[in-house]
Amino acid sequence: MAEDDPLAWETLDSEVAYACPGFDIRHEDVRLPDGTKTDFDYLSESESVVVLPFTEGGDVVVIEEWRQAVSRVSRGLPVGGVEPEDESLEASAHRELTEETGYEADRVSHLTTVEPANGIADSVLHYFVARDCVPSGKQELDHNESIRPSTTTFDALKEKIQSDSVYDGRTVLGILYYEAFSDRAFSE
Repeated sequence: MAEDDPLAWETLDSEVAYACPGFDIRHEDVRLPDGTKTDFDYLSESESVVVLPFTEGGDVVVIEEWRQAVSRVSRGLPVGGVEPEDESLEASAHRELTEETGYEADRVSHLTTVEPANGIADSVLHYFVARDCVPSGKQELDHNESIRPSTTTFDALKEKIQSDSVYDGRTVLGILYYEAFSDRAFSE
């Protein structure tokens, strides 16, 4: 959107108010379209990839991961940040899948890109479908990750979402988007 749009806010000053591994909190002084000066804080993080991985047999590789913010194990899809050394978003998807699950994909294809919470964060999620995934060895987890990979059927994962057993919004969005908009005949 152009900065000359009548809805655009003018950023007068911007600084990192708090930094930690994984994200920053930015503080900005802004001028609203009516001329009012105020401030705005938001979470800033690097772009991430979310991978919907299918095995050669058509099952979905999922992970169970401890989530400290909600004090429980969360079941979902592999997700991770795009690294500066990644040659492409596809390379990020391949790397994150292997690091978190120990599986490698024959190929990945872009599904969609979303801004999941653009009222409070600059987060961008790039969704990929990984095909013909096979176990390749061990996981390469980050120092602060506790992850258990497993497989399930696509229909069973949808049933878990429907029964309120999967809470991770990135996973719910990816599964439902895939179900609604992808060509299932191509993927199976």
